[in-house]
Amino acid sequence: MRTELESSTSGRICVVGSANADLIVRTRVLPKPGETVAGGALQLLPGGKSANQAAAAARLGGRVSLVGAVGRDAYGEMLIASLERSGVDVTDLQVRDDASTGTAMIAVDERGENFIIVSSGANGLVDASVVDAKADAVATADVLGLSFEVPMDASIRASEIAKAQGTRVVLNPSPFSEPPSELLRNVDVLVLNEHELRELSPELGDDAPLEAHARALGERGVARTVVTLGAEGAALLAWDAGSEPSVTRVAAPRVEAVDTTGCGDAFTGALLLGLAAGDELVDGVRTACAVGSMAATAVGAQSSYPFADELAAFLQQHGLTPVD
Repeated sequence: MRTELESSTSGRICVVGSANADLIVRTRVLPKPGETVAGGALQLLPGGKSANQAAAAARLGGRVSLVGAVGRDAYGEMLIASLERSGVDVTDLQVRDDASTGTAMIAVDERGENFIIVSSGANGLVDASVVDAKADAVATADVLGLSFEVPMDASIRASEIAKAQGTRVVLNPSPFSEPPSELLRNVDVLVLNEHELRELSPELGDDAPLEAHARALGERGVARTVVTLGAEGAALLAWDAGSEPSVTRVAAPRVEAVDTTGCGDAFTGALLLGLAAGDELVDGVRTACAVGSMAATAVGAQSSYPFADELAAFLQQHGLTPVD
């Protein structure tokens, strides 16, 4: 597992997508429909799937730019400041006068489980025209990260620019919707959880083995898929025409979860970094599992993500060996 990267050798990462202000309340149990429950103090923290992924990669030493938008308001100022502290290049992050900053309302129970409601705000204005205006950021990157908190045409256009330039495309199709074929054919690595995997291939049924999913996705053009398995780690699915599908499972370090908000984004950001640094995909997944586990031990998303020295200490504590 790589714990530190020199900026001169790490490659460049571009993330196209969302930035949100997270409003978080902790409660003993999550409410059922129509139910009111008592909560603790309200916390305001930086978030948004794409901003989270960018911050996770940058904190570990990556050279990361974020293409997206915030409003010209206090939430936007908070997000920009947080990203800059994490080391993200915000040159390509628009500050809009015609929309407020995106906001996520998050409830977290005593087991660390959560539910999230998102108001898109300025994220809803990040379309293909915004990507075209920032095309150089995508074209000069070694790895592009995409997710689904901005309009789909932005992800499609970014993937087209990346494909034309030989930039590797990593898609995290969350919040889940069916990726259109014109996007999926440009994806090099798909990152999703078990529920999203089943939604992507419903014809296989809920009990289909991972090998069946590997073949189904390979036939749709995605030869490598990483499935996150929560506390159990992750599985790397691979299938190439003329070969049998393979599944490689990677365990995650055991931790006591405090808040799972943003753990998947921490995982994806670390994976982006590993790929930009030239790591083998399975090694990137191992590091990503450790970073995702670390993120579960603190409240919030970006604020829970480790810097390189913190990850190194965590690996040592858990008896894990970094990848050279």
